[in-house]
This record gives sequence, C-alpha cells and structure tokens, in this order.
Amino acid sequence: MSLPKDLHDHVLNRIVDSLGMKEELGADGGPFLPLESHVPIAEGSVGHMRKFTGGPLFQVVTSSIVVPAIHLDSHMIFAFTPSDSPVPHYTVDSVKAGEHHAFHLDLIPRVDIGSRLNYLNEVYQPLTDACMAARETEGLTMAHLSPRQYAIMSPWMLANRATAEAFTEIRKTVDIYLDHWFELLEKGISAGALEDVTAAELIARDKRNKEAIFNKDVDPVWQQIEPLVGSEAANKQIATLREVSA
Repeated sequence: MSLPKDLHDHVLNRIVDSLGMKEELGADGGPFLPLESHVPIAEGSVGHMRKFTGGPLFQVVTSSIVVPAIHLDSHMIFAFTPSDSPVPHYTVDSVKAGEHHAFHLDLIPRVDIGSRLNYLNEVYQPLTDACMAARETEGLTMAHLSPRQYAIMSPWMLANRATAEAFTEIRKTVDIYLDHWFELLEKGISAGALEDVTAAELIARDKRNKEAIFNKDVDPVWQQIEPLVGSEAANKQIATLREVSA
C-alpha cells in the first residue's frame, strides 16, 4: 500500500465530493496533463497533473509522480480559493522517497498576516493546538527548507520527514486543517479580520505569492522534476499553479 497516495486520495476525495467539483480532462479524455519520462531509467508515463473546478473554489490542482526505479512516490494537492477571496489556499504534499516519508501541510495566507492580527487570530489561531501537537509527534524531523520558503507560507506550516508510523499519525492533523478550512469557506472571513483589505489587493497579492511559491529558483524540487518530465511539462505545471482567477 502507498501511504502517500492513500493520504492524497483521502484529501482529494473529501474536497471534490464535499464541494461538488468537476474534473477537467485533457484532449485525449485522460488527466489534464500527462507526465512522460524524459530519463532513461524510466519509460512511458511517470504521473500526471489533474485539475478540478467548480463549487466555491477557483481550482484544485494535483500532481502525482511515481517512479519505482528511483523509489519515488510523490503526490501534491493545491486547493485554490478565488483570487479575490481572503480564505487561504489549502495544500498538502505526501511523499515517499527511498525508505523515508515526508509531507507538507499548510493554509496559505491571503493577506499580510504580520500586519493584521485580527486575521491571524480568526484564521490561524484555531490551528495552534493541532500544529504544536503534530510537531511533537515521535518520528518526525524537520524538512530542509530555505528561509524564503518559510516566508512565503504560514507559520502554521508543517513540513517534515517522517517514519511510516509518524506519517500515518499525521493524517489526523491533515483532517483538522481541512475541517477548519471547510469552515472558513462556509462562513467566510469577517470584515473585522480583513481591516478594509480590497479585492484588488487580494488579487495582486495572490499573483505575487503564487509567482514566489511556484518558482524554480525558490523551490529546488523543480530542479528534480524538470529533468524527469521535461521542461515543457514542468513549465506547464508551474503556469497552471500560478493561474489567478481575476
């Protein structure tokens, strides 16, 4: 059994089913973007990017890359709210590389949380207990991320390597973050938490933030993905992840 794929499928199914989303297929009726091997160690398909739209979201984008020859089993989900929405984007990555598991979980801020304490308290403070408890899980070690990568996400981000036992345990935290995100989607963010932020500001920040997150210079994972799937497919993935809705 693939623990990363199991977690990925669990989260994706909850989002798609709960929010009534529809999958956008490629021209051949398959996934939005098939990923083909560009290295001799693997042949044919090594994964795909999928896209879902509808409901209250802008889009959900997933990327799965599975290459048994190099012991890679990687699955990513980004659930994007509309660009003019103050509700955070939800993301979870789940990976097995060799004998090690890893995951990344976050609600990506839509405003400058360092200058909006009310937003911080309303959107993120409810996650604090779950976040701190998860960080104490036996079998977790910190992932190697740069200060820039931490700066463009939230302080409640969890990014860890994990034993199989710890990876299984973290599913509870993944669901707590997801449940809280569903609540934010349903009730919205209060006017007091936004402190007069405008739709134009939200859209502009969303564009800049996505350009920073999905950036070959900032995130070295693209330096591993591009040789594997080719520059055209890697660039299309980045372009899709950077899309804004307004």
